[in-house]
Amino acid sequence: MPDAKMTEIIPLPTWVVVVAGAFSLWAILDHLLIPGARWFFRRRASRVIDELNTRLQLQIPLFQRTKRQVLIDRLTHDPKVMESVEAEAQRSDVPREVLAREVERYAREIVPSFNVYLYFRIGYYLARRILQFLYRVRLGYADDEALAKIEPTASIVFLMNHRSNMDYIIVAYMAATRSALSYAVGEWARTWPLQSIIKSLGGFFVRRQSDNPLYRRVLARYVQMATAGGVVQAFYPEGRFTRDGRLRKPRLGLISYMVSAFDPKGERDLVFIPVGINYDRVLEDRTLVRELDPQASPRSKTYTVVAFVRFLGHQVKLLLERRWYRFGYACVNFGTPVSMRSYTARTRTDFRPLDAEARFGAVEQLGNVLLDAIATAIPVLPVPLIATVFLRHPQTAMSELEIKAQTHALINDLEQRGAYVHIPRSDRDYATTVGLRMLVLRHLVQESDGLYRACADEHDILRYYANSIAHFLPEP
Repeated sequence: MPDAKMTEIIPLPTWVVVVAGAFSLWAILDHLLIPGARWFFRRRASRVIDELNTRLQLQIPLFQRTKRQVLIDRLTHDPKVMESVEAEAQRSDVPREVLAREVERYAREIVPSFNVYLYFRIGYYLARRILQFLYRVRLGYADDEALAKIEPTASIVFLMNHRSNMDYIIVAYMAATRSALSYAVGEWARTWPLQSIIKSLGGFFVRRQSDNPLYRRVLARYVQMATAGGVVQAFYPEGRFTRDGRLRKPRLGLISYMVSAFDPKGERDLVFIPVGINYDRVLEDRTLVRELDPQASPRSKTYTVVAFVRFLGHQVKLLLERRWYRFGYACVNFGTPVSMRSYTARTRTDFRPLDAEARFGAVEQLGNVLLDAIATAIPVLPVPLIATVFLRHPQTAMSELEIKAQTHALINDLEQRGAYVHIPRSDRDYATTVGLRMLVLRHLVQESDGLYRACADEHDILRYYANSIAHFLPEP
C-alpha cells in the first residue's frame, strides 16, 4: 500500500503554473514549430527564386539571398569600417567598444531583409492593383537595344527623377520583368510598420542630412558591397521631391560611393540606367507647391490626416455617383544606359586614386551627365501639355479649337527637340481632350460659354505641371 504522503497533492500558485506553461510552450515553438516554419518558408522562397531566375533579365544575385545577419557581420567587421572606428576613437576619445556598438546599430538600420516572396508575389500584385486603379499606366519607351547590350555580370543602378511617393511603386512595377530593385529610402519611412515592409522589399535607409563620418563610412561600405555583389539598386539623385516641378540639383553621395570603388578593368561593369517619370496628377502636388510659400504656416500631422480622409471621402463619393475618373496617365521611360567602363575610358578618369577635392569635381561632372540623361527621358503627358498652353496665355479665354491648335503646335515643337510625347490612342485631339478635362475637373481651369480660362489663383499648380517638361523648351 503506497504511503499517503507520497500521493498527497501539492497545490501550486497560479503564477507558477502560468510561467511553467509559458516556458513549455516556448520550448515547443523554439525546437519544433519555428524551425519547421522557417524550413517551409525558405523552401518556398527558394522555389520562387529558381522560378524567377529563369525569366528575369537580371537574376537575383547571391548577395540578396545571403542571411541578413551575415551581411551585418560583414559590414561591422569590414576593414575600412574598422579603420574609421579606430580613427574616431582616437579623435573623440570614445571607447572602441562603444563605437563598435554604434556601427552595429547603423548596420542593422541600413541592411535590408529582402523577402523574394513578399516582393514578387504580394508586392507586385498590390502595386499592379493600386496603379491600375489610380492611373492609366504606360511604358513610353525603353532603349531595348542598348539595354540588351549590358553585360550579364554588370551591376545595374536605376536613376530616377522624384515627383511622388508613387514613384517607388510604379518603377518597381515596370521593372518587375527585369529584376528586383533595392531602393535607397529616406528617413521619412523609418516608422513602424512601414520600416519593416520596406526592408522586406529590399529597401535600405539613408540619413540624408547626417554628417556623422562613422555613419557615412558604414553607408558607403554597404553601397559598395551591394554594388560589388551585383544588387540592382535604384535611387533618386535629387534626394527629395521636386517642389516646383523642375529637376533639382543632384545630391552626389551615393553616386560617389559607387564610383569611388569602381575598377574600370574589374570583372563587373557599373551601369546607370536613367529613368524618366511623369504624371497627369501627382497626389501630393498641393502640399509640395505650398512648401515654396515662405508665408505659409506649417500644418500639423492632425491636419494632414484630416485632409487625407476628406480627400478619400470625396473620391469615394465620386466613385459611388459614377463621376469618378482615374487620375490621368502615368508614364515611365527607360533611357540609354551609361556604362562606367565606357565613361571612364572616354573621359580617362579613374575615381579610385583621386583625392577628395578632385573626386568631388569628377563626380559632379558625372552627376550632371546622368541628370541630363534623366531629363531627356522624362515623358510629356496631356496635363503638362495643356498646363503649358494656359500659362502661355494666362489671361486669355480660349475655345477648345484654339486650345487644340496651340497643343498641336507645342507637340510639334517638343518632338523636334527630341522629347517623347505620349499621345493616347495616337490621337492628338483626344490627348487635348483628356488633359483639358482633368484640369477642369480639378478646378484649375474654368469653362464658361464654351471658353476656357486658367483660374487666377491656381497658376502655381499649373506651373508645377508645366515645369515638368519646361527643360525641353526655351526659357520664355
